[in-house]
Amino acid sequence: MAVIQYNDADVRLLARLIRAEAEGEGNLGMLMVGNVGVNRVRADCLDFKDVRSVKQMVFQSPGGFEATQKGYFYQPARENELRLARRVIRGERFHPATNSLWFFMPTGSCPAQWFNQWNSGRYKSHCFYSPSQSACPTVF
Repeated sequence: MAVIQYNDADVRLLARLIRAEAEGEGNLGMLMVGNVGVNRVRADCLDFKDVRSVKQMVFQSPGGFEATQKGYFYQPARENELRLARRVIRGERFHPATNSLWFFMPTGSCPAQWFNQWNSGRYKSHCFYSPSQSACPTVF
């Protein structure tokens, strides 16, 4: 059962996003990026109050993803990324991205906070950041 509304175009869009943002991080890294995307659609808080669809989430500006804003969101989704996108849309979650709304790739270690959000962990190159449950209960 899906945790967000979606159609086939949304699955392809999310799959393209996870490939563009985390292809080098392997399947688990791409699943975590997918978690962040799905969490943003579910959030209804902070920077994501007006984000209600996969398309709005993928192309949100400002505050969106580097892949769509810096031009490397051009590769089509492959079957593997489509499968991964469907998994996170169905609600599978992976630590440290379980409740995360942000991630980035620092040049060194993960800062404890990023834009006033606490670090929930690192996976390979990406640091993940989650809001408090009181600030954003819909992602918990």
